[in-house]
Amino acid sequence: MIKGLHSGATGMEAQQVKLDVISNNLANVNTTGFKKNRADFQDLIYQTMKAPGTSSADGIENPTGTQIGSGVRTSDAQKIMLQGDMIVTNNPLDIAITGDGFFQIQLPSGELGYSRDGSFHLNSQGVIVNTNGYPLEPNITIPQDALHVNIGSDGTVSVIQSGQTQASVVGNIQTASFINPAGLEAMGKNLYKATSASGDSIVGTPGENSLGSLEQGFLESSNVKVVEEMVSLITTQRAYEFNSKSVQTADQMLRTTTQLK
Repeated sequence: MIKGLHSGATGMEAQQVKLDVISNNLANVNTTGFKKNRADFQDLIYQTMKAPGTSSADGIENPTGTQIGSGVRTSDAQKIMLQGDMIVTNNPLDIAITGDGFFQIQLPSGELGYSRDGSFHLNSQGVIVNTNGYPLEPNITIPQDALHVNIGSDGTVSVIQSGQTQASVVGNIQTASFINPAGLEAMGKNLYKATSASGDSIVGTPGENSLGSLEQGFLESSNVKVVEEMVSLITTQRAYEFNSKSVQTADQMLRTTTQLK
């Protein structure tokens, strides 16, 4: 059987995975805090017909050998944690992280989720929550009579209440970092979950110990670059066509073989 038939098929499958990754990136081009994925590939095991460095009968060393590959496979589709552009909203509960770090979100299960999406709101009790209604950790409650909310770059949340001229602190936002943020598990809803690959969270004050500072009235946009994704889309389509052509060529060679008399 011609190996090119199977090698071409693995190439088509790999390019299909890459297309899926690119499509998801483009679908989330306007998703707040979204981090794009990149598909990585590895070549498959080789059939060694003649090992490099072996000697022929007359004692001459073979400098390269003969190794035939078996195709390609997808090794991973890792998150690229580059900073997205900052968008001005002037909304006092919109917060962007400039630098490393994630907001801590308390999930209904009691576990913590992590997010770069800083579009927060108030629930009926005045607690700061994300767009899914999950509270920020640690919980921060804004008084009902608050006239102005200020969030400092270090996460200090202060308010000016009705009848007061001095601001009072009502809480402090803490952010978390990871040794390997690309190892976080994407949960959907702009949330990540810690894994053994990411390591345990390192919680601290924004702006300290390599954690990024906070910017009130801003949101971090997706780090997807449409032009880059479109170029990747074109090269992926062509690579898929080339691999399908190798499958067709191998099939034609087999057909020719079966017709020999």
